[in-house]
Amino acid sequence: MSDRTPDADLDHIFRNTYRRLLVSMYALTGNMTEAQDVVAEAFVRAVSKRENILAADSPEAWPRTVARNIAVSRWKRAKHLALLLRRAADPDPVVDGASPDRVAVMAAIRRLPRPQAETVALHYIADLPVVDIAATLGVSQGTVKSRLSRGRAALGSLLADDLTKAGA
Repeated sequence: MSDRTPDADLDHIFRNTYRRLLVSMYALTGNMTEAQDVVAEAFVRAVSKRENILAADSPEAWPRTVARNIAVSRWKRAKHLALLLRRAADPDPVVDGASPDRVAVMAAIRRLPRPQAETVALHYIADLPVVDIAATLGVSQGTVKSRLSRGRAALGSLLADDLTKAGA
C-alpha cells in the first residue's frame, strides 16, 4: 500500500472508511449502537488479518464484507432468539399444550452451558438443520455437530438425575 508501517496503513484504512462503513451499517441495522458495534468488531478482526487486507486490491472491501456478515449474523441470531422466546413465553404446560416431558427437557436445556444450550434449542426446539444453526451462530457445521452430541449426552445425565430425584 505504501512505505508506511502495516499499522499506519491499517490506521489509514480505518480513518478513510470508518464513517462510510458506519453509515452503511446503520442503514442495514437501523440502530446506531448496533452499527458501531458491528464496525468496531470488523476492525478488531482486521487487526489480526492486516497482512491479507493490506495485500488486497481493495483493502476497504474486507472490513465492509466482515461488517456486513457480522450484522447479518446478529440479525439472524436475534430473529431465532425471538422465535424461541415466543415459543417459550408461556411456561404453563397446560396453556401451550406442552407435555410434562417437554417442559422437563426445556428446563434441562437451560441448565446446559450456553453454547450447547443455544445449539440444542435451535436444533430440537426451533427445528433448524445443522447448516442453519452454523450460520446463525457463526460457527462451523462440525462445531454444531459436536455441541449437539455433547448437549444430548449432558441432557441425558440431567434428565436421569431429575428422574432419580423425583423417584427418591
